[in-house]
Amino acid sequence: MSRILRTPRMSRIPETPWSPDAPGASRAPGLPWAAASADHGRLRERQEALALVATEAARARAGSGRLVLLRGATGTGRTAVLEAVTEDAAARGMLVLRARCSPQDASTPFGSVLKLLNSALDPTDSCTAGRASSYDRVVGERLWRALRSCAARGPMLLAVDDAHLADRPSHRWLAETALLLDRLPVLLVVTERGQYDIDPPSAGLAHGLSPALVRTLTLGPLGAASAAGLVRAASGVAPGVAGGQEWVADCVRAGAGNPLLLRALLDDLPARAQDGAVPAPLPDSCAALESGAFPAAVSWWLESAGRTTADVARALAVVDLQGPGGVAATAPYERAEEYAELVAAMAGADPARVAGWLTAMARLGLLRRDREGRPRYAHPLLRDAVLSGWSSEGRQAAHRVAAEALLGRGEPAETVAGHLLRTGAVGEEWAAGALLDAAAQAIGGGRPEAAMAFLRRALDEPLPPQRRASVLTELGSLEYATGRSSAGIPRLSEAARLPGGPGDRLRAALALGTALAERGQARAAVDVLRDLDEQLPDHPGLTRMTRTASAFLSEHDQQVRSEVYRWLRSTAEHSPGLVGAAGRALLIRYEATAGLTSADAAMRGIRALLEEPADALTEPFLLGTAAAVAQWADELEEAEWLVRRGLAGQRGSLLHPMHTNLLHTRTDIAAARGAYAELLADPGPPPSGTGAARRARSVNEQAHAVVALVETGRLDQALALADGVRLPDAPDSWELNRFLYARGVLRAAYGDPAGALHHFLESGRRQSARDVVSPVVTPWRSAAAECQLALGRRREALVLAEEEARLAAVWGTPRVTGRALRVLGMATGGRRGLELTEQAVELLRDTSIDMELVPALIARGRQLIAAGQRSRARDTLREAAERAEVLGSVRMRTAAEHALRESGARRAETARTGSAALTASERRIADLAAEGRTNAEICDLLHLARRTVETHLTSVYRKLGIRRRTELASALDGPRPAREASSDRRGPG
Repeated sequence: MSRILRTPRMSRIPETPWSPDAPGASRAPGLPWAAASADHGRLRERQEALALVATEAARARAGSGRLVLLRGATGTGRTAVLEAVTEDAAARGMLVLRARCSPQDASTPFGSVLKLLNSALDPTDSCTAGRASSYDRVVGERLWRALRSCAARGPMLLAVDDAHLADRPSHRWLAETALLLDRLPVLLVVTERGQYDIDPPSAGLAHGLSPALVRTLTLGPLGAASAAGLVRAASGVAPGVAGGQEWVADCVRAGAGNPLLLRALLDDLPARAQDGAVPAPLPDSCAALESGAFPAAVSWWLESAGRTTADVARALAVVDLQGPGGVAATAPYERAEEYAELVAAMAGADPARVAGWLTAMARLGLLRRDREGRPRYAHPLLRDAVLSGWSSEGRQAAHRVAAEALLGRGEPAETVAGHLLRTGAVGEEWAAGALLDAAAQAIGGGRPEAAMAFLRRALDEPLPPQRRASVLTELGSLEYATGRSSAGIPRLSEAARLPGGPGDRLRAALALGTALAERGQARAAVDVLRDLDEQLPDHPGLTRMTRTASAFLSEHDQQVRSEVYRWLRSTAEHSPGLVGAAGRALLIRYEATAGLTSADAAMRGIRALLEEPADALTEPFLLGTAAAVAQWADELEEAEWLVRRGLAGQRGSLLHPMHTNLLHTRTDIAAARGAYAELLADPGPPPSGTGAARRARSVNEQAHAVVALVETGRLDQALALADGVRLPDAPDSWELNRFLYARGVLRAAYGDPAGALHHFLESGRRQSARDVVSPVVTPWRSAAAECQLALGRRREALVLAEEEARLAAVWGTPRVTGRALRVLGMATGGRRGLELTEQAVELLRDTSIDMELVPALIARGRQLIAAGQRSRARDTLREAAERAEVLGSVRMRTAAEHALRESGARRAETARTGSAALTASERRIADLAAEGRTNAEICDLLHLARRTVETHLTSVYRKLGIRRRTELASALDGPRPAREASSDRRGPG
């Protein structure tokens, strides 16, 4: 102990007391002190810290000290502020003792405090070492006596830099001393690293201290203006020079507003610009820098953060890289947690801490969110500096981990392959598969350069000869087509020589022969084909090679859903109070989809729950669930009211879980009404004031849009929309199942019942796995039964239709029951089939559900034709055609007109568009609207519901070919628009 005490370490300052009346002193020391330091040009945006210390110094000189804690991330200038504080304190006559803590202090008890107070200790005041606790107490008391002795001579400033590196006894002594400073003229100013790291830090110095005993100030990165001023002062770039503002902003991004990184970057750049000109553009690689000061500063920043944080930072830099053709190495994520989980998997860190670190680094300016929401380094040079200290082996290992993690998540193959391009051979089948899938996607997307990069990398993996031949054929063809014939032809030649199946060898021979012929070597091309024909005498002939499409992955995870509802049912049975109204509503919804309750019972339960006192926290969930059940129960106006009420409470936040569900229900309501224009409208921007980005279509909305395009006769657009949805990116949910159903509708419209049947059955399989068996969500059984009928499989169709009818009877609404009876009648046929379709028509006629009434009428008409009742069939089919036109369904109208022609009907004499096509009710409503009557006034005059008036006016606009109410008067009396005349389709009369 005595050896330690004899080590001197103290800055001795003349003991001239400070006085407000002393020459050069100020009666308001805070402001002059801050201003004087700012004038030095060394500190920017630190006036608040300097003013705080000045105020507390004055308080200490008055006899009552305190702890001032300056916290901040590495490089934010804590030490520079502390140096300015000590200089100014010394200039005002305070005794300044200072110490800088270091990692070496950890092995020496009280090593940090001894640096601070050692020469102030009395050498005769020795102590004897004993037990650790006794030793710490004795030394601590001795250090406290030394401090009081110094304080008795005059005001003091104790400056401790990097207190987070102090040994534990010193750290504890400083905290305990802060409790007693209010009795002494001593100001304790301590700097401490305050940065979010992956490994949770130990408790800070102020932990456990009363706010009255400590003043804490956090030093953040420099603001844009101050950082730009620092860059301009060091580089000499004049403000008005063309391109200067962009260059300065580029430097600020690379340095992230961090004083340490900014000064290191400026040291690495060329000499000051001449005449204020703009220097060369900032490089993206540290290899272009001069002295290496910037990467060294970044390495210091990483070392200060700890190894785990450094690994995470480097893993993020790996993810931040771009793949070939500008393809991002990592796809966008809907949730920040998913991105954090990927980086955490690569670095072997805690995902929760990584998510917090990403947020903290974005706040410090080192990271920024790109347009797709990915956290990325603020500048490529900063990212490269983070990676500069990592070995090639470490980078490749991280890329491999990222590829495996992304593949496991079902990310696009190009995303996975973008990481594999930066690794050596993996030696596993999944790697080659991902690379080849990525190449196929790149080819389909018109990106040959990216495709060739993936194929070349795939050849590094161990491939069987047959597969290698296929890869070589594809790669060689691309290389030749892009002007690299010197590389393409040898690859094709190698592929033709490799053993393999007839198809693979044939494709290679065809490609090689084509390349040789285009180069003027026709004989060689013929020889290649002839040689193959001799080797494969049983081959059917030379055929073109067809490439298979990439398979879309989909995840299956219904376990969580099952567990939640199991808990809900159990809790509702034993402790219903714990579930609440929203939980009971979810159980009703579950029973509805599981085919365990009727619509009447479900709505009684929902309405009873809505009458209970509302809970502000769970009300959105109750409203959203109630709206969904009401929509299934054909209570569309009530469902719409519930949606409006729910969205009104969610207008300020687009992130609420029920917001999307309410939007889904609103879309489902529009689909139930056949409001195709609403389904196809652009979702548009979010409500003002939410701060959210423009809302993209959900999978559910796109599914309904596909069906709406099919119904309105726009099959090509429907196909383009359906092909644009990446099913592997969609989670395994009811939305994906609905989209599969929409695909089935599209395939059926294209005349492909086998393809449609596949989609319907897959949708049903996924639904059943989620305990969703009722047809209230997607009537896949009815749709599959119609496909089976189209394929001539009546028995299979009847099984599906009977099951649908049984489940529909449980729910009991006209829409579900009418649809099931219609399909069951079609599958049954004969007299019984006609009776079932007539029941469906009668059940649906009393409702306003033309979406189901029209196909029921068409089915009844076809049954009547089969029964020889052609006159009745024509009346039924004409009604179906008229209702389909009012609805705007080109598909159903066309089906009705085809059936009419089969019945022997002549072409219709009455127009289906134009003013002559208006029904009596439509004409009456249109005339009132043309007179200037509002919808509400028309409702009162004709005693109609508002929805009825709106539906009739929509039909009027469609038939007249107009879009505005002001066009009604001229359209009703004037000539028909040219576009109407050209598009008019007159059905048989």
